[in-house]
Amino acid sequence: MNTVKSILIILLPLWLMLVSESSYGRHAEIIIDADNGSVLHELNATHSWFPASLTKVMTLYMTFDALKKEEIHLHDILTASNHAAHQPQSKLGLRLGEDLTVRDAILALITRSANDAAVVLAEHLGGTEESFAVKMTTKAHELGMSDTHFMNATGLPHQWQVTTSRDMAILAWKTQRNFPTYYPYFSTHSFNYKGRELRGINKFTANYPGAEGMKTGFTCGSGYNLISVASQNGKRLIGVILGGMTSPERYQLMTNMMNNGFANNFNPNPAKNINTMTTNFAGTPPYQLGCGNKAPTTISSSNEGVHKHNRTKHTGKHHHHTIKRKALTKSNYFSDSTKPINSKPSNKKENLSKNQLTSKALSAHKKSPTKSKTRKSHYHHS
Repeated sequence: MNTVKSILIILLPLWLMLVSESSYGRHAEIIIDADNGSVLHELNATHSWFPASLTKVMTLYMTFDALKKEEIHLHDILTASNHAAHQPQSKLGLRLGEDLTVRDAILALITRSANDAAVVLAEHLGGTEESFAVKMTTKAHELGMSDTHFMNATGLPHQWQVTTSRDMAILAWKTQRNFPTYYPYFSTHSFNYKGRELRGINKFTANYPGAEGMKTGFTCGSGYNLISVASQNGKRLIGVILGGMTSPERYQLMTNMMNNGFANNFNPNPAKNINTMTTNFAGTPPYQLGCGNKAPTTISSSNEGVHKHNRTKHTGKHHHHTIKRKALTKSNYFSDSTKPINSKPSNKKENLSKNQLTSKALSAHKKSPTKSKTRKSHYHHS
C-alpha cells in the first residue's frame, strides 16, 4: 500500500500538469453582442495566447485616439527610421528616410498588416517603439484588458506579449464604439499607395455577408488568429478566434460562430457580460504550431546598441524584469509568403469549406523569463 501511495504522489503532479495543458483546448474563441457586450458564446476566452498581428488593432486604437485629440492629423507626414525600414515581412518595403502619411500608415496596417508602417506610427506617437508599447499596455488595462501585455507595436513574437480572446473582443468593441469616424477604415479592401494598388489579405472581411472588417494575425506560436465584426438585420456581432491550425480553419471557425450568432443559436439570455467576466490569468500561452521555435525574449530595436527596459509582467502581481534588446535582422524571422508586396495579387478566393484536421498537442513556454538569443521563427500576417 505504501508503494502505491508513493507512486500516486509521484504521478499526481504530472497528472495535474497534463490537465492544465489539456484545458487550453485546441483554440480560443468568443463572440459578443456589440450593442450591449453580452457574451453569446466563449471557449477558453480567458486563457493566455499570443496575439500576433492582432496587436496592430491596439496600435490603431492609439493612433485613432491621437487623431481624435488632434495630436496628429491624417495627412501629417511620417518618416521611416532605420528601425522601421528593417522590419521583417509583412511590410510596405519602406526605406530609411522614406515618407508616408498617417492615413497611408493606417491603411497599410489594416489591409497589408505592414510591420514597417506600424513601427513608423509607434515611433511618431511614442518616441520609440519600446515606449509606445508601454503606453499600449497602459491603455489596454484602462480599457479593461487585464490579461494583456504588449512588447511591440507589430505583434512580432515575444514570449511576454500576451492577450486573451476576451481582451481582444474588448479592444474591438471599444475601437468600434469610441472612434466612429475612423472605425470604417477597417472595411477597406484595398488602397492606392504611390501608384500601386494594395489589396487586403482578410478573406473574412472580403467574403462574409455584412462583414465590417478587423484584423488577421499569424505566428507559429499563436496559430492563425482573427478578429471580425459583422452586421446583419440590425444586429452587430464581434468575434475573436485565437489559434486556428490553418488559415482556412480560422475563417471557417469565425463563419460558424457568426452564423450561429445571427441565427440566435446561442443562449438568448446570456448570463455573462464581457465587462464582468472573470479574468483569471491562465499562465503562459500554448505554442500552437510546430513550425519555428518558441518566441524569443528579445524585442525589435534600433541599431543604437543594447538597451534595457523594465516592464511589469501581468500575473495578478507585479514583477519587474530587465530585458536586453537586440537589433532585429531579416534572418531573425521569416514570412511564408514569397510574393513581394508590390506583386500582382491573386483574385482567387480562399475556400472556406470545413477542413479535416488532425489534433495537435499544445506546449507551453517556460514560466521564468530568461535572457536568450533571438531565434528564427516563421512569421507572417495573412
